Amino acid sequence: MRLFFPFTPFSNPLFQAFLRHFSSNTNLPTLGKIPTKYRPQAIKEAQEVVTDYLHTTSALPFSYAEFISKNSVHSLAELMSKVDFSSIYFRKNFERFLRYNPLHEFGFFYESIGIHYCNINDFLKPNVHFFSDDSTVLNVACTLAGFGFPWNKLGRLYVEEISIFEKNPKFLGSKFNGLLAMGFSTEQAVGICLGFPFLLKGEEVGLKGEFDELLDELKRVLIDYDLGDGLVGNVDLWYEVCRKLRLFYDLGVPKRAVGESISKSSVVFTDYSEKVLAEKVEFFCKLSVVKADVGLLLLSHPEILSIDIENRVVSVSGFLNHFGLSKNELKLLMEKYSYVFGRNKMSNLPHILRAMDLHEWFFHNMKLGKYPLFGDYDLSSPDEGEDANYVQEMENVKCLRHYSYLLCKLKFFHGIGFGEHGFTMKLLKDVHGSGSDLHERFDLLLNEGIEFSKLCKMISYTPKILNQETDSLKRKIDFLRQEVGLSLEFLETFPAYLIYNLEKRIKPRYRFHVWLAKQGWVKKKYTLSGIIAISKKGFLEQLSCIHPTAPQLWLEQCEQTKTSESKKMELHVSQMIIAQEMAVNIFQSVQRFPFTIAASSPIPSHHNMSVRKPGCA
Repeated sequence: MRLFFPFTPFSNPLFQAFLRHFSSNTNLPTLGKIPTKYRPQAIKEAQEVVTDYLHTTSALPFSYAEFISKNSVHSLAELMSKVDFSSIYFRKNFERFLRYNPLHEFGFFYESIGIHYCNINDFLKPNVHFFSDDSTVLNVACTLAGFGFPWNKLGRLYVEEISIFEKNPKFLGSKFNGLLAMGFSTEQAVGICLGFPFLLKGEEVGLKGEFDELLDELKRVLIDYDLGDGLVGNVDLWYEVCRKLRLFYDLGVPKRAVGESISKSSVVFTDYSEKVLAEKVEFFCKLSVVKADVGLLLLSHPEILSIDIENRVVSVSGFLNHFGLSKNELKLLMEKYSYVFGRNKMSNLPHILRAMDLHEWFFHNMKLGKYPLFGDYDLSSPDEGEDANYVQEMENVKCLRHYSYLLCKLKFFHGIGFGEHGFTMKLLKDVHGSGSDLHERFDLLLNEGIEFSKLCKMISYTPKILNQETDSLKRKIDFLRQEVGLSLEFLETFPAYLIYNLEKRIKPRYRFHVWLAKQGWVKKKYTLSGIIAISKKGFLEQLSCIHPTAPQLWLEQCEQTKTSESKKMELHVSQMIIAQEMAVNIFQSVQRFPFTIAASSPIPSHHNMSVRKPGCA
């Protein structure tokens, strides 16, 4: 077994596969003044100059200096844009520029280890420009590179566990050698540390303690079950395997359950990319089921990962029939959730099912092994579920100037389960706001505790609830719960509550009724909807039925409110006028100030003016 120690000379050819060679990148935005045909050569020369600069000026080993220069293309391009270009003398010009403009070494370093160029400023420390200002970070990076970590992936460690780069290199060496002592290969140990960075930051020198369970399970998965067959010598693949393992652990799947699944079939980790796995996890998590169950489903039935979701269209009635619902069941669903039926994208299926409270039924059937029905579903005919009105309206929308804006709104409605039919197109006219605004308002109502299917039903009844700003919705819900004392079930029967003005209608009317009740005048109970929804004239008639003087008292209260608001407005206007007059006076004083100075200053005469003689310095 080979042990690694800090600052061993870098000679592992494995790294060459991970270096990002940017010399072929000719589309950098800051290199506009360099002709396209000269850019590859200019970048190559600039990289060589920066390499020599870091090697000689900063006394950095040549291999590390080269890593930094070749993996920091955006920082390099920004620097190159400040140098006069010449096809013959560019190298000399660049060298001369660096003599008088020292390199911000940490900016180049952070980009080279894989931190996105746009995020580098978040990590730069004030007054720390050179490696000599803070050598700890560079020493740790060189140590990890010596262990076998790809240089351009060290940024993942830095972003997730920055404390690693504050450790003593000998401490990190003991942690890494501990992994090797457990039987992991160098590539496996590197992949484990990249996938689970917290393993490198523990305070104890050994690998005992709180991480034992994870390490034992990783040993069982990667070594005992021989998951690494075909992955020998490939750090990238081991890192991807560890990211997949962590994905399941983060879902809450017991570590032993993951290991047992791998012992039966390892195709989830060897045959499918992390992107495919993440997409399927996201798809099934949208069903609002237990996340650990989603992980177990994919581990138990890896064939699901082969099912195409993104590029398929579903007819809701056809899919439910294909999945086992009878015609009578479909008829009842269509009567209750007519706005859901029609065509939609397969990727929206989780929310389609949640809009009808069928998500748990669907997921249960998937766990029972009915996933082939999900995989082999297809439209029975090209026009199945197609709505002619929707198609015609879409053609009309495409001709509008704000087509993209409407398309985003339409995408939102389809995304929450509304089908491709005329009713959904009508919502575009009734509901105002961008697609992102509608998402934000919908999510707020959902997070407040309204069930998904009931919220969709509320929108179908009263679409204008999505026209309200999020802070307005929040205040109305808080008032309903805290002062009125009603639950959110009230909104299911009266969603229009959310569209009335809280300060000018809901609060005054409700509080006046409460006051009347305290006076003992209210003989029967009035519902909140009956108090709010009624017109102004109807409200006065309602009050007259409670007590003959109630309407007059209400009108007097309204008049007092208007007078108070009017006085506040008058005060505000008068304050604005005074402030404006003061600003004008100050401005006029400033305008006169130079002339006042000039008038009070003595005009120099030719007697006291110094005359400069020719030839005098």
